[in-house]
Amino acid sequence: MSNPRDIHIIEYDYPLPDERIAKFPLERRDLSKLLISQGSSIQESTFAHVAEFLPEKALLVFNNTKVIHARLFFQKPTGSTIEVFCLEPHDKPIAQAFEERQHSSWTCFVGNNKKWKSEPLSRKLDINGEEIILTATRREAVTNTWIVDFDWTGSLSFAEIIEHAGVIPLPPYLNREAEESDNSRYQTVYARHEGSVAAPTAGLHFTDEVFESLKKKGIGTEFITLHVGAGTFKPVSSDTIGEHEMHVEQVQITRQNLERILGHLGNPIIPVGTTTVRTLESLYWFGVKLSQRPNLEAMHVLQWDPYELESLHISAEQSYRNILQWMSQHGMETLYGDTQLLIAPGYTYHIINGIITNFHQPKSTLLLLVSALVGEQWKACYRYALDNNFRFLSYGDSCLFLR
Repeated sequence: MSNPRDIHIIEYDYPLPDERIAKFPLERRDLSKLLISQGSSIQESTFAHVAEFLPEKALLVFNNTKVIHARLFFQKPTGSTIEVFCLEPHDKPIAQAFEERQHSSWTCFVGNNKKWKSEPLSRKLDINGEEIILTATRREAVTNTWIVDFDWTGSLSFAEIIEHAGVIPLPPYLNREAEESDNSRYQTVYARHEGSVAAPTAGLHFTDEVFESLKKKGIGTEFITLHVGAGTFKPVSSDTIGEHEMHVEQVQITRQNLERILGHLGNPIIPVGTTTVRTLESLYWFGVKLSQRPNLEAMHVLQWDPYELESLHISAEQSYRNILQWMSQHGMETLYGDTQLLIAPGYTYHIINGIITNFHQPKSTLLLLVSALVGEQWKACYRYALDNNFRFLSYGDSCLFLR
């Protein structure tokens, strides 16, 4: 495996006119276009027919995270509006933070920050006929973010508070405010575990009808969880990848997930979305770490782990078995961990055989991930998409890349 630190991000640039960015979703999810690429061949269809292009005995793996209403607005007595954008819990796993009652601490972006001195902010909420007072108190700054303590009256969970009080966060490149329809459309139909501030957008094309077509063809489905952070939109601003710091995202995997994927090795495993790719491959590297240090207390996969642990290479089967054994030793049915994994050209995939994904921003780490799978073919695919009226980014069309 070659080290990608010296890759120049300019090599992953392409012209993307603003009018090619889909600002709104199609009326029907599965009528989006689908580009299919295998080897040097490119063809197109509609997403409703995706099952026809998947290999026999394939297992599709989905990210069932749910986008939270992460944008909270408070109005000061002076009239100034302060936006508090919840990124992630300050000191505990997301699932636990959402169950908290009356108090929860989060790492947040703060909009109009200079107008918020030190005083707590508060607002009244009417939730199912009950008056709730929600208060936000700002603590110390942490590299462009703030720790904010939320306190509220009543017995509702933080998940219920934010669902009623917040606004769903749309990607910044849409350049518009969220509308009522975004509450359902910027969410996959299988979203289950709250915790993301961005949707795993490759999954937005799936409908009940598409799932039925997968079932008829004998295509398996499995659902895992990675909570998508705002860092997914973080552009690579440095000239080379070695100077770019990847964001950290939380992962949640059950024993059943691991056993199902382990039992499918040898047949095609195709993740839906780059977040699912990063989860499956991060698990591999955690299993590699366990082969050397079985007494690790938690799953932390760092940005450069694959390129520094290459000499410790083990099989995918052994890696996943290491994790299952470790979970048994710790009495775990669900593994909570985090990953900062960077996948770029030079990376060797250990678990996946293809990917269903959307079209990504120029000079993004997501484009690097795709290129690590298909090489220079990404350029031909994106050129084809631009020449044939495909829609780009979160609400845009989709691709199926097969090895």
